[in-house]
Amino acid sequence: MSETNPAPIHPGIGAPRWLLAELSYKCPLQCPYCSNPLDYARYPDELSTEDWKRVLTQARRMGAVQLGFSGGEPLTRPDLIELVAHARELGYYTNLITSGYGLSEEKIVALKQAGLDHIQISIQASDPVLNDYIAGATTYLEKQAVARLIKKHGYPMVLCVVIHRQNIEQMPGILAMAEELGADYLELANTQYYGWAHQNRETLLPTREQFIAAEKIAQAHKEKVAGKMKIYYVVPDYYEDRPKACMNGWGSTFLTIAPDGVALPCHSARELPGLDCPNVKDYSIEQIWRDSRAFNLFRGTAWMQEPCASCDEKHKDFGGCHCQAYLFNQDMHSTDPVCSKSPQRWKVDAAIAAAATAAQAAEQPLLFRNPKNSKQFRPSGNE
Repeated sequence: MSETNPAPIHPGIGAPRWLLAELSYKCPLQCPYCSNPLDYARYPDELSTEDWKRVLTQARRMGAVQLGFSGGEPLTRPDLIELVAHARELGYYTNLITSGYGLSEEKIVALKQAGLDHIQISIQASDPVLNDYIAGATTYLEKQAVARLIKKHGYPMVLCVVIHRQNIEQMPGILAMAEELGADYLELANTQYYGWAHQNRETLLPTREQFIAAEKIAQAHKEKVAGKMKIYYVVPDYYEDRPKACMNGWGSTFLTIAPDGVALPCHSARELPGLDCPNVKDYSIEQIWRDSRAFNLFRGTAWMQEPCASCDEKHKDFGGCHCQAYLFNQDMHSTDPVCSKSPQRWKVDAAIAAAATAAQAAEQPLLFRNPKNSKQFRPSGNE
């Protein structure tokens, strides 16, 4: 937003509706598909309680209505209950996105009293050995207990299981686990390959056959439990022939604030070089949202290259994912290569083929957030 590099201002910019507050990059788990930056240790600073309250207040005044408390692990923040109470006073609908590890019944009650609306808990697998291996910590039994406590205290229970090649063949067991725990919502979130997941792609990416079989099982179960549990099956980008709209359109709906106060159009945007995302310590939310170069860069269609520029679907997918374009093409302005119209689609197909080849060979070791914890939990047969 400097005078030497003015931001293009797009008329008719709406307000952010969904605010993701990444309270901390700290986490007791070591998941090899973590959405935090690979170099998260470079950003140890965290916003103060008062900074976060100011951010929540400013975003709410602009019209934000949905608020997610995320991380890392948001439970590592000692002021979480205070922030939830402040959000309730402002009128947000609040969602705690947590591993559940370390979430006591006492804290669940306190969060309820503070006005928290919703808890989403993650479990890594239906098998305890695999769950603890992927998590990098002994968490399975505690997560199960926490899921039951969430139900006990009247929250809608949202269970999230990230799907990848290590657990995709457990789909029947995952669905049975969700039913047994009384999940109201089950998100089967196929891994999206950015950050840590991108580093582990050859070990995590399911084969096409595995994906098709798992989706068939999940869709059949969705019909079976209709009216009792809602199942959301998030298809992996690589097996689509059209890209997903990046965050429902870059700078149109979603606003992420990183633990150190950097404002991001999506939670992976820190991977993009030269984006120069502003910090809430320096600018108001309104200045960031309306005036910053980072948030205006991919609004509208003027930035588009071919084939996006002349595509009749450009107002539907907005050119797809810029992080994915950068990871494959080293050009965040290029067409998302998952699109069948992209001249770089062959790179995605090559990645699928490489993962299929790797699946037939001895598995490569996973790269965990903290590799010191991983070997202890390696399941037999993966040595």
